[in-house]
Amino acid sequence: MPYLEFEGQQYEVDEDGYLVDWQAWKEGMAQVMAAQDGITLGNEHWEIIKFLREYFIKFQIAPMIKILVKEIGKAFGPEKGNTKYLYELFPGGPAKQACRYAGLPKPTGCV
Repeated sequence: MPYLEFEGQQYEVDEDGYLVDWQAWKEGMAQVMAAQDGITLGNEHWEIIKFLREYFIKFQIAPMIKILVKEIGKAFGPEKGNTKYLYELFPGGPAKQACRYAGLPKPTGCV
């Protein structure tokens, strides 16, 4: 099984790069994953990443894109709760890519 190297330790990831143990996640891991994708994380990214972690802790599921857009809209307003905004931040797929950076499992319904 593949690993993510972070701070001198190896963390098990699945074949798509998602952490196997979401509780092993550390914030700096998101920077490493994003850098591998050519993305520099800014405050807007962190807002979504932290929202996803809170959502996962509350509901024990990573939301698919449709639910993510709806919930982001409720939390941060319509200017952020839309697919265009989220795809600008996470061009690899807002639910998929953001959940990976957040150390969460792949969202249901993602291929």
